[in-house]
Amino acid sequence: MEACCFFMVFIMGYSVAAGATGRLLFGYDSFGNVCGKKNSPVEGAPLSGQDMTQKKHVFFMNSCNLEVKDVRLSSTVLCVSSCPEEQLDTLEEVQLFANTSGSFLCVYNLNSFNYTQIPNADLLCPRLPVPPSKSFPLFNRCIPQTPECYSLFASVLINDVDSLHRILSGIMSGRDTVLGLCILAFALSLAMMFTFRFITTLLVHIFIALIVLGLLFVCGVLWWLYYDYTNDLSIELDTERENMKCLLGFAIASTVITAVLLTLIYVLRKRIKLTVELLQVTNKAISSSPFLLFQPLWTFAILIFFWVLWVAVLLSLGTAGAAQVVEGGQVEYKPLSGIRYMWWYHLIGLIWTSEFILACQQMAVAGTVVTCYFNRNKSDPPDRPILSSLSILFCYHQGTVVKGSFLITVVRIPRAVLMYVYNTLKEKQDGALSRCVSQCCCCCFWCLDKCLHHLNQNAYTTTAINGTDFCTSAKDALKLLSKNSSHFTSVNCFGDFIIFLGKVLVVCFTVFGGLMAFNYHRVLQVWAIPLLLVAFFAYLVAHSFLSVFETVLDALFLCFAVDLETNDGSSEKPYFMDQEFLNFVKRINKLNIRAQRNKNSLTSEEGTELRPL
Repeated sequence: MEACCFFMVFIMGYSVAAGATGRLLFGYDSFGNVCGKKNSPVEGAPLSGQDMTQKKHVFFMNSCNLEVKDVRLSSTVLCVSSCPEEQLDTLEEVQLFANTSGSFLCVYNLNSFNYTQIPNADLLCPRLPVPPSKSFPLFNRCIPQTPECYSLFASVLINDVDSLHRILSGIMSGRDTVLGLCILAFALSLAMMFTFRFITTLLVHIFIALIVLGLLFVCGVLWWLYYDYTNDLSIELDTERENMKCLLGFAIASTVITAVLLTLIYVLRKRIKLTVELLQVTNKAISSSPFLLFQPLWTFAILIFFWVLWVAVLLSLGTAGAAQVVEGGQVEYKPLSGIRYMWWYHLIGLIWTSEFILACQQMAVAGTVVTCYFNRNKSDPPDRPILSSLSILFCYHQGTVVKGSFLITVVRIPRAVLMYVYNTLKEKQDGALSRCVSQCCCCCFWCLDKCLHHLNQNAYTTTAINGTDFCTSAKDALKLLSKNSSHFTSVNCFGDFIIFLGKVLVVCFTVFGGLMAFNYHRVLQVWAIPLLLVAFFAYLVAHSFLSVFETVLDALFLCFAVDLETNDGSSEKPYFMDQEFLNFVKRINKLNIRAQRNKNSLTSEEGTELRPL
């Protein structure tokens, strides 16, 4: 990991030295001038080397009709002092804007007096009409404000016009609705977190009833909207037909998901009471260190900071190039050799470092749970267990976290390559066998990824208990978990399932709100994709808040397994678990004995003495 960090720091330094961060942050025109800066001339470019300290905004002369030709934008780019906030329909209005604001929207060597005088002024000035635009707060680009121009402008800049044109237009048109739905998802996630924090049997029944009603209601609304679209004779636009197709896909997917979840709820309904007790035990563990609930927020903030830094370095690498003069006296920058290999290494560093940060959170939460669980005096909880867990992590167990995150990275890289191969073959419309094989391999790597995540979590908890290395901890965790009873494991799984239903409830209500809001604004472009993005964001936020309960629950069960392995409940070797957890385990033992008697699979044993499960 040290070598990986060293090379990432080297790439960062190289991007700062060889890259042009000024071109990235402040923008530059078609003649090699960085906006907002005093520039040096480029040989062969007569309009380069100008003083642009008063012209800090980047203006695209043809923002509504951008095209990419030979990896170059067809539109001329200028540095201007301000963006036109109102639409300009004629050259006279462009001239008036230049005289009143001092912002010249035509090529530098054309005086504003000649905007309406010379015959070829329309070739040196922006294409009419000039849409209203505002400067982007960070990069000072003049962004068109009309939905159509904005979508085409943004999609061309990321080199994917066909697939993103109408999607970005829909997001732009419904940005207020999307923001409101994201806030709704955040509020619902907070409500779910407090629900799980103070959960009771009645709350679980109400919660499951809401889940069932929400699933059925969202599923019914989707089918009703699809029926409404199919019977709407006014549907003539391609975008509305695309909405109808997306609605059909959403309706089918929601029907399948609803059927699966309702079946699981029915099968596991008898475990509700035990699950409530289990979640109450989990909440008691969290109450000894309530700041665990804020751990996802800190981790999310660190991840956002790293991702922003990673993107900045990536874009800086993209701006590392030598200036070359092309036709018309314009300047373009050719990338330096070897940059492409740095991009690939930078991508590997993104995966590994992100997994390392997430693994540190898992290790910190597991260490906190272990510290509180293996405390003899339950009335006197340890001081600052989170800080203690973090200090032990960074002083002794960084290697364990590095190995666990490296395993995930090793699985993620071939999976990403296979997905790229699959998408390439899919675009070519041939090689059905190759596509099938690559898809099967992707599924296998996905399953391996999930198994490794579970193994890593248990290995981190075992490391926090025993202080052993990663491989030894993973082996010990597998041995301990293999001794657990299937009945006890089912309660744990149902607890995870209830937490997953909490995420589903947040997504259901957010999607329902989105359906109602978007359906009353059918003048939008493709709103199905914005709705899908909102659903994904809602699930991500809900997972960030509720993941602590899952981690604490898994760590508690592994601590319990270690407790049973090393102690027998006698006065010489008493259990570390508190009385509430002990009573819960005894009730599970009773259910196990009763199930064994009913099945006549084992010899009946009297009593409810606590035994290893």
